[in-house]
Amino acid sequence: MLKKEQIHLRDPFIFPECQTKTYYLFGTTDGNVWSGRAEGFDYYTSTDLQNWDGPFPAFRPDQSFWADRQFWAPEVHKYQAEYYMLASFKAENRCRGTQILKAKHPSGPYHSITNGPVTPGQWECLDGTLYVDADGHPWLIFCWEWLQVQDGKICAQKLTDDLKQPIAEPIVLFRASEAKWTKPAKRSESVYVTDGPFLYHQGNKLSMIWSSMAEHGYAIGVSHSLSGNVAGPWQHDDAVLIERDGGHGMIFQTFEGEWLLTFHAPNQTPKERPVFIKL
Repeated sequence: MLKKEQIHLRDPFIFPECQTKTYYLFGTTDGNVWSGRAEGFDYYTSTDLQNWDGPFPAFRPDQSFWADRQFWAPEVHKYQAEYYMLASFKAENRCRGTQILKAKHPSGPYHSITNGPVTPGQWECLDGTLYVDADGHPWLIFCWEWLQVQDGKICAQKLTDDLKQPIAEPIVLFRASEAKWTKPAKRSESVYVTDGPFLYHQGNKLSMIWSSMAEHGYAIGVSHSLSGNVAGPWQHDDAVLIERDGGHGMIFQTFEGEWLLTFHAPNQTPKERPVFIKL
């Protein structure tokens, strides 16, 4: 049994499994997340968010899997009675992209549903998240990296119902520099970062948390769709939600009805640990 302070991972994502009242904690769990060959993704389980069992394997690539490094930020969503993992993957001479995997149980094992990423093949992309709109249509919300565009973008792409391919060209929701709170990650180059979008509802309002660099470092900000739809337009809060070490957050509801924000802190490898804050 582990305390959360003993769990080293980045980009935490909680999937509450209601039938057994078990929390599944996923995240970037490889020992060296920046270089070297990736192993896969692990998960942990808890009934109280304090005491955790694990790690257990959720995904291990087979020999035919296209990526071999930088396995980042897995999310798990229940969709059409099955469980889907969205995560970022990278290979030499191939752009980073969001791949979608599938399992019959939140614990996995997860297997690819396509031979490659669902994000555009010539774009450097990461941190894809699933959003299902009011009409039941699935969307992939993802980041187009500053590595290619300097001013990082958050984009949306409508998917087929089986999540295997896009059915329309991606649309740009906004650029990182449009929010007043963001600061250049590399000031001499005016590089702005977009990381970790996560969509949620406040009543009828569609909102999003996402990460970038701010005055005091890696931060989480909040944006709101003025139309209530994915396409926006999106308006950004002037103030940040988390002003430092706001590593790649998401929001979930406990079995007692409380809303929590989780992210990793500090944003320094290998010190990252999952943090839970009441909203």
